[in-house]
Amino acid sequence: QVQLVESGGGLVQPGGSLRLSCSASGIIFPIYAMGWYRQAPGKQRDLVAFITTRGTTNYADSVQGRFAISRDNAKNTIYLQMNNLKPEDSAVYYCNAVKSGSSYWGQGTQVTVSS
Repeated sequence: QVQLVESGGGLVQPGGSLRLSCSASGIIFPIYAMGWYRQAPGKQRDLVAFITTRGTTNYADSVQGRFAISRDNAKNTIYLQMNNLKPEDSAVYYCNAVKSGSSYWGQGTQVTVSS
């Protein structure tokens, strides 16, 4: 079955960095576009960063210039490098794999930015 497993979340001080990973199994990874989403308590789940099968990326305005998404097709893994973290970045971060007619989600990893 399809599994997306996120890791790398945790508690970090404002201005700090974290690197999230999402490892996929059960799918033909290179043909899926991949994304990172986040959801804070009481808020909707929003797109943070997206990477196409060809490696084209786009970002939410709020993270542009601070976050970087990448993929390693040999490892069936995507990453989210998060720098200069702010308290408003605190949320559960979810990995998503998508292609026409199919969409899969991971279980999420908590990121908390606090002093």
